Amino acid sequence: MRKQQSKKPVSGHIRLISGRFRGRKLPVKDVEGLRPTTDRVKETVFNWLMQDVRDAKVLDCFAGSGSLGFEALSRFAHSATFFEFDKQVAQQLQQNIVTLKLDNAQVEHGDALAKLASQAPHAYDLIFVDPPFRRDMVQTSCALLETNHWLSEDALIYVEFERENTPEFPENWTILKEKLAGQVCCRLFQRT
Repeated sequence: MRKQQSKKPVSGHIRLISGRFRGRKLPVKDVEGLRPTTDRVKETVFNWLMQDVRDAKVLDCFAGSGSLGFEALSRFAHSATFFEFDKQVAQQLQQNIVTLKLDNAQVEHGDALAKLASQAPHAYDLIFVDPPFRRDMVQTSCALLETNHWLSEDALIYVEFERENTPEFPENWTILKEKLAGQVCCRLFQRT
């Protein structure tokens, strides 16, 4: 008689594509709705940000795999804060911080919208907004970033959203770059 094997959730990984951790792979929990930014899109985004990552204070609002925040840290960002709702995913982010021996990164477990609804502890220079799709969180997130002082004076904000549903963005945000990749629209804004 064969033993029945229990099915554990399969985990994947992200790869850091440049900087001091270039080529490192970090484990990622397999959780419904988690869709790490592809290497191709990530490479495009960081080509856009090439001159702006070093020494930036980074906020990864819906961190998930942490792909964007860890890539920024690999490219010598000053610091990164990861907001993550799922407890297991937040624990994996924390473990990845330990693995990389980072003392300039922190994970805040909880609802990102609730966190953004409060006054910011300080302003961030580079913000990643990549919430779960089809939950209408982009417009609210961006409005909260602006009204609750999460953004430095000329902050850069990278936003991913579903192509078929373009949200409204704050009037003082200027689109610097845009890319369509399948069902995803990627935009880089600068606060003016």
